[in-house]
Amino acid sequence: MEPSINTNTTTIVDALTKAIVEHRLHPGTKLAEQKLADHFGVSRTLVRQALFQLSQNRLIRLEPARGAFVAAPSVAEARQVFAVRRMLEAEMTRAFVREATPARIKALKDHMAQEKLALKEKDPMNRTEVLGDFHVRMAELLENDVLVQMMIELLSRCSLITLMYQTETPVEHNGDHDEIIKAISARDEVAAVRLMDEHLRGIEASLTFDRKIPSNDIAMALA
Repeated sequence: MEPSINTNTTTIVDALTKAIVEHRLHPGTKLAEQKLADHFGVSRTLVRQALFQLSQNRLIRLEPARGAFVAAPSVAEARQVFAVRRMLEAEMTRAFVREATPARIKALKDHMAQEKLALKEKDPMNRTEVLGDFHVRMAELLENDVLVQMMIELLSRCSLITLMYQTETPVEHNGDHDEIIKAISARDEVAAVRLMDEHLRGIEASLTFDRKIPSNDIAMALA
């Protein structure tokens, strides 16, 4: 029974994640367990497992006696997330420059090639994941498991914030990654840290925090 449970749970998680990322399920939308169970043809137990997993990724929030809702980060929370990223990633970038090896630099360049392919696709979920993965990849290459987990959690929250507050025509920032890699390759710690800071500030500056986000009906979103 275990493989079946994992498969069904993964299917629900993937479907809800895609609906959230593509703005078919808007922040604040209630995720009724029974409606989800009926839609996917599974038990409410499997739905609860999926919702718990999504809450761990900060894509939804679970409220006692009220249920599950698509997360709706406030402007204050959004700014705090970016502030934490700037602090954490400044030190990560410094460490990466100091510990840079040809193999690590090549791995980052290989990731850049994947980014460029993703940007040509029309799948916004894949594009967002690959762009965010650049930062996680840096942490992985430093071989620091705690840093990797922290980056994954921050990126999950930042992805929802970006998709919630971005303009109708998202601004691409992958060119910044090229410049960061160039500075790392040149072993220019000061420039690399400055470019990373400017990159994160640029993403935040491109968001429209006074944007009104409408709610949506779950049946319509998953139809």
